[in-house]
Amino acid sequence: MEDSGQDAIARALALGVLRDAVVGDRLVVRAHHSGGARDALGVLVARTPSSVTIDTRRGAVEVPLADVVAAKPVPPPPAPRPPRR
Repeated sequence: MEDSGQDAIARALALGVLRDAVVGDRLVVRAHHSGGARDALGVLVARTPSSVTIDTRRGAVEVPLADVVAAKPVPPPPAPRPPRR
């Protein structure tokens, strides 16, 4: 599958976000995954030349950089709500 111009720009921006992120940053990363896409939302815990690892609520997810189509930093999750009375 060949990238359109806009897809290529979005991918380049996403890879730039991942290159500039430091371990401990909270990110969302979208990657192609067997005919679809999947998102990993969580904290960056590792980066290699070919992948990033995001610690999500369901555990660590390794995302190959070759599959990345979008990525951006996200703010911390909201504080838990107080219990209702």
